[in-house]
Amino acid sequence: MDERKSGAQSAIVVDQQWDQALEQALAQVQDITADVVFVFLSSEYEPHYGEIITRIRKELGNPILLGCSGQGIIGTDQELEDLPSLSLLTLSLPDAVLRPVRLTQQLVETCIHPDEWRQQLGIKQEEIHGWLVFADPFQMDCEGLIEGLATAYPDVPLLGGLASGDIEGRYTHVFLNDDVYDDGGVALAIGGPYTLLPLVSQGCEPIGEPWTITKVMDNGLVEGISNRSAYEMLLRTFDSLNTELQKRAQRNLLVGLAADEYQDSFHRGSFLIRQLLGVDRRTGSLALAALPRVGQTIQFQMRDAVSADLDLRELMQSVKLKLGEKRPLAGILCTCNGRGVGMFGVPDHDAGVIARELGQIPLAGLFCNGEIGPIGKKSFLHGFTACLALFIRQS
Repeated sequence: MDERKSGAQSAIVVDQQWDQALEQALAQVQDITADVVFVFLSSEYEPHYGEIITRIRKELGNPILLGCSGQGIIGTDQELEDLPSLSLLTLSLPDAVLRPVRLTQQLVETCIHPDEWRQQLGIKQEEIHGWLVFADPFQMDCEGLIEGLATAYPDVPLLGGLASGDIEGRYTHVFLNDDVYDDGGVALAIGGPYTLLPLVSQGCEPIGEPWTITKVMDNGLVEGISNRSAYEMLLRTFDSLNTELQKRAQRNLLVGLAADEYQDSFHRGSFLIRQLLGVDRRTGSLALAALPRVGQTIQFQMRDAVSADLDLRELMQSVKLKLGEKRPLAGILCTCNGRGVGMFGVPDHDAGVIARELGQIPLAGLFCNGEIGPIGKKSFLHGFTACLALFIRQS
């Protein structure tokens, strides 16, 4: 049995010179023996990614290294958007089960059944308690990847994000140990006495009431809700709002589809949020960025800076109740590149809320092209979402 204590350290540094930034960051995370290090690098450092991760592993004693590129980089209480920066999180996890894997598009295309995923990855379902995944959004079927992993490892929290970087060039990078990849993904399965406690803030406020979808057309349009025109139910919901909420809801309407039909009541966090793409007034149907089905519970949602702030704060309170006296070792935050200053009008919003609610825990992460996290017991790909993975020692 490993006699070391569990621990974590993080660093976030902004500097035009990549080597100076790296030197400063390494100086802040060398007080523990790292089993794994997470690395998030801004796209400004792209020509030096290989040098950076090689030096990190050498300086820290060759731990498992995992990470990706980002157009914005996150650390404890800080979010650095469009600045040359890097973020490190080192973790000492004695007795942990740690299984790093490389993920490819070929893997997604060839693994059809859950046992094929487990066989190809060489990881048994019973030996792990959580997944952290980082993937390229441009050359990878990321929804297929998430669906495959979630089906092969049911009830195991799956969190992470899609790398970001050069928006115009449409390319990103992911890191695994000494290798830099410009496609596919990387992941770390975690087990032993450790697990991941997820928080998924989709930034929405439910409006109106939950109803049942009663008619779906062959092309996927929702035509009936509670045996009425779907468009009529949308108008009914909007008209039920007061003047202030109607102003906020304009151009900010979405839909929520229940993640679990068998729960007794529905509330914030019960729904998988998807875009309301359009309305066909002729048929009274709604187009959703989802595959709705008859019998599914639906509730309209509103997303803006106010609702996103409230949603994150309320979910943080729920996390604190679940934690009780436990303190997280560290956290990985994957937040949408549509949040940040662009949504909230101020810097450091999501990281700041976490720091105020949980204290200055070691934290690292990035602004993503899509976020991964569970709603209910199953993980999905999200947008405009903040997904937080908290490392918890169970025993």
